[in-house]
Order: sequence, then structure tokens, then C-alpha cells
Amino acid sequence: MSPSFSIEAIAELISINLHLQKLSKRSQLHAHFLPNNHILCSLIEPKSVALSKPHTLFLSSLSKQQHGLIKGLVVNMDNHFNKVFPSFDPLNPEFAPGCRVIDTFSYHFSFHLFSKCNEDNFKFQIHQLDGLAIEFLKNPSHTLIIVDDSVKNNITTSISHVYIQNKPLTKTLHHAVNVTSIEAENFAIRCGINQTTSSTGISKIIIITDPIHAVREIFNPSSHPLQGYVTIILKELQIFFSHYQENLIEFWECPSQYNWSLHKVVDKETKLFNLIPFFLCKSSWNFSKKSEYDNLSSRWKMTFQASDLKGKHFLDLLVKAEDSGL
Repeated sequence: MSPSFSIEAIAELISINLHLQKLSKRSQLHAHFLPNNHILCSLIEPKSVALSKPHTLFLSSLSKQQHGLIKGLVVNMDNHFNKVFPSFDPLNPEFAPGCRVIDTFSYHFSFHLFSKCNEDNFKFQIHQLDGLAIEFLKNPSHTLIIVDDSVKNNITTSISHVYIQNKPLTKTLHHAVNVTSIEAENFAIRCGINQTTSSTGISKIIIITDPIHAVREIFNPSSHPLQGYVTIILKELQIFFSHYQENLIEFWECPSQYNWSLHKVVDKETKLFNLIPFFLCKSSWNFSKKSEYDNLSSRWKMTFQASDLKGKHFLDLLVKAEDSGL
């Protein structure tokens, strides 16, 4: 019996037929990456938008002979197009070289990662977070934003707590279906920044979140599927930084498992909800890609477990690896 299934499983590789299917599915998603005037977008019909004069190249308007000349990949793109909502926006002025926040205000923002080296380092960083809270209490021009999210039944709950001195605590709750936690967290950050920048006298915004790599996408100058979310954040930051040269924003990472007091409150609130979606919803580009991968990975695991081709010595190999401490 062939040991190839065993080798692929140990190396965490899916079989070639599922890998090709993954590439095919992802190629269908790439239509959302194209600009609106691209020829492929002319063929794909946005059924969610009511157009008084449909494009003459829409697949649905072509004759049977013309439709037969169209490659199957384009047809699959058309079928898949309306299951995913667009989130790319590469031509937005906020991403033009020389106009980006990272070009004009690079010294106005900073990131502070949470290191997991040792116990002493952990205590020091918790002490730093406590210091941020004390700093906020001492300085009325500072504001504190705590953000977290959780996912249940493909519904992502994101919550932000905005602390501004001499004002009541502002809470923002948002539920979204078929989006990733990164997208939901960026939305919560967007709400927090919007509430803060609309207040007068704020010179420093401190955002505490987990994980911080979601925040880094805000300042990512390359094309990525979160552009639809971050353009509004970038516009608000441009205005905030332009008001005064001293205006700053700091992003601090706070992993949920370390139970820092203020972040723990937000984390608990995100887990209070147990919602179930009632209607079919479109998926984000990232969520759709992740779903395709999870589906193919599950099929591979089921195929491997049920197959006689996985090799009779596979379980022995696993036992030996465990015994050897690998």
C-alpha cells in the first residue's frame, strides 16, 4: 500500500485534487480584486445592484453561441460573485503614494507588542498597561479605547469601550455575519476612533486590542481585502493628525488570556451573545477564502481517515515519533 497519504498527512499537505480545487475556488474570488472597468467585471453581472441599462457584455445578455465561447472559469466567477461582498479599494486616494498616512504622518502612530518571553516580562507589560490607565486619568486630553471580539455560529461580535474624561463610558456593539475577526475588530476600532476624533481637546488616542496584527492592516500600503474597512479610518486619522502636530495614536497589544482588568471586561461582554443567523448573507473575501480552506481541509481529513491507502505503518510511525519526543 502506498505511504503517500501518510507522508502528506505528516507534512500537513492536502491531496493534489483538493489542492487544485482550492486554487480554482480562490481564482474565482480574485474577480473582486479587479477594478470596475476591467473586462472581466464587464462580463460579471452585479445582481445586487439595480441597473437601468445593463452592460452589453453581461453573461446573461449574451446569446447561447457567445456564452458557449466563454471559459468555464468566468462562468464560475459570475456564479460566485454575488456570494462575496467587495472589500478591495486599491484606487482610493488614501492609498496613493505620497498621500498615505504612512507617508505624511509616519511619526504620529506606534505599535507596542506584548512579548511572551518570561514571567517577569509579562508582569512588566501588565504594569505598562496599568500605567496607561493611570496616564489617562491624569491627562484629560488622552482617551482610552479597549477593543475585542469573539465568533460564534459564524457571527462575529465586536465591542469597543471608549473612555473620555468628563464623559460617560461609550460602548459600541456590532454583530456581523460571515466576516473574520480581523474585519470585525477593525470595524470596532473605526467606531472608537470616530467617537474620539469627534470630541474636542483630544491629543492622544490609546487603543488596546488583541491581536495587534489586525491593526497593522490599517497602515498596509499594498492591496488587501481590508481596504474597504480601513479607508474611513485613514481619512479620520488624516484629519486628526492634521489638527495639531502633537496629536498621536498608540496601539497596544493585550492578549485575552492574560486577563488585564479593563480588557477582561470587554472580552467577557463579547462572549455573552449566542446568536444564530436567520438569513443567507454574503461573505467577506477573507471569510470566503478561509471557508473554502476549512472545507477542503475537513474533506481531506475524512478521506484520509477512511482510506485504505494511508499505509499500515502510519499509526506505528506516530507512536515512534511521540516516544522519541519529536
